[in-house]
Amino acid sequence: MPNHRPGAAMDEIDWQRRVFLGTLACSGVGVGLALPLDAPAGTPPAAVSSPPTPQQRDLSLRVNGAEHRLRVEPRVTLLDALRDHLHLTGVKKGCDRGQCGACTVLVDGRRINACLTLAVMHADAAITTVEGLGNDGKPGAVQAAFLEHDAYQCGYCTPGQLCSATALLAEVRAGEASALTLDAGKPGGAPLGDAEIRERMSGNICRCGAYPNIVAAVRNALQGAG
Repeated sequence: MPNHRPGAAMDEIDWQRRVFLGTLACSGVGVGLALPLDAPAGTPPAAVSSPPTPQQRDLSLRVNGAEHRLRVEPRVTLLDALRDHLHLTGVKKGCDRGQCGACTVLVDGRRINACLTLAVMHADAAITTVEGLGNDGKPGAVQAAFLEHDAYQCGYCTPGQLCSATALLAEVRAGEASALTLDAGKPGGAPLGDAEIRERMSGNICRCGAYPNIVAAVRNALQGAG
């Protein structure tokens, strides 16, 4: 009888599996080295050394006052570009369907859901994330109001809430109406009560239920803004 060691067949299968996985790992490293990695947020734009593939686009985004060059596929959302390429992880991915508001950022001063728009659509826009709301390292007016009124619990939705509240202040100053009332916030119009604040912040969900404190913080920021 041939000399057959028990488990030799399983050893052969295991060896083949290890070779296969090792080949995949090496291939992945090769691909990673072939593509330029995006620099961390805040670093100067670097020159692109190789042309993009047919599936990629070279893109320059102006985020929080700084220009960033990156290479992405046209299908990459603004949310993924900010988080995965520019490492601005203050922008949160919640539902990824535009329902929770955790990914709210400001584009040319207007609040949008970053998960519902493509990065390549905003090459000429001024984008502001929660990292850009402060002033010289100090909290902005809305951030200070949220801290004062303890307007958060787990904090996951807070970046989106802050960006939305910042845009709310700008909308009120511009006299823009909401779906609740047409004259709230306008000179001589109805006062901006809690119901109006809730309506204007309704696109941002807080699963912890900190809404009373959020409303109080927004009201305080509105009063501070005059």
